[in-house]
Amino acid sequence: MRIRVVAAIGFVLSTLLLASCGATKSSAVRPCAPNVVDGVIPSWAQAGFLERNPTMHYELGTSREIVALLFAFPLESPPPASHNNKILWVSRLPVQGTVLIIRAQRMVGTQQLGAAVQRQVAGGPGPSIINLPAAGCWSLDLYWSGHTDHLDLSYATNPGS
Repeated sequence: MRIRVVAAIGFVLSTLLLASCGATKSSAVRPCAPNVVDGVIPSWAQAGFLERNPTMHYELGTSREIVALLFAFPLESPPPASHNNKILWVSRLPVQGTVLIIRAQRMVGTQQLGAAVQRQVAGGPGPSIINLPAAGCWSLDLYWSGHTDHLDLSYATNPGS
């Protein structure tokens, strides 16, 4: 029972944090522009990799405090049956075992399409499967352990759908 109460409190607090962060944003909307690199991942994100200078598709947050390591490229919507939209989130900053909250808004340039969606990664930055409801450019605001960052990711149309 106590675990459920703690989990519920954590969810409420994370939702309030997300809402308050969105309320303080500037009214200027930046155009959605993914910047995925296929190359050697940042040295601070290489823990756990066996090879020296591991290479893969990745994108750094605009503040360079988090990186999304893409184990699937391109990411697809709807998700393919053959593989997952796996993203390993690595924080450059200390993580204190909290949830990683992702607020994703589909965009065309600076125009928002539809409602924002929220995803969570239990335990904070780490391995995740992030499926989003439609193909297109997605603007992601990321919140974890008192830190924030932003990046844009593109989801291709699943050719098998």
